[in-house]
Amino acid sequence: VQLQASGGGLVQAGGSLRLSCAASGRTVSNFVMGWFRQATGKERDFVAAIRWSGGSTLYADSVKGRFTISSDNAKNTVYLQMNSLKPEDTAVYYCASSGILATIPTVYPYWGQGTLVTVSS
Repeated sequence: VQLQASGGGLVQAGGSLRLSCAASGRTVSNFVMGWFRQATGKERDFVAAIRWSGGSTLYADSVKGRFTISSDNAKNTVYLQMNSLKPEDTAVYYCASSGILATIPTVYPYWGQGTLVTVSS
């Protein structure tokens, strides 16, 4: 599975960004897509995940109510709509794919390159 993330950038606090992750390669319909983020000097943290089939979702408490994960199965693309952004959301955001709906990075064998999100105060 190949994953290509895009959509990062610089935004002011309170603003919005939408990240995209395009998947290709093996059939992805049975997979879970997740978003993780890693701030400088910190561990990689779970943000959100969605199951391609059925659309079940999972969110980190820190983003609930502000971020929305969605999928376009026809385009094999997952989105992360980020609203009400805060400076503490600043990080490199990674998309990843797994067979399990989980929050632990180690169960995601496939990773895209990161896209940097910077939120200024």
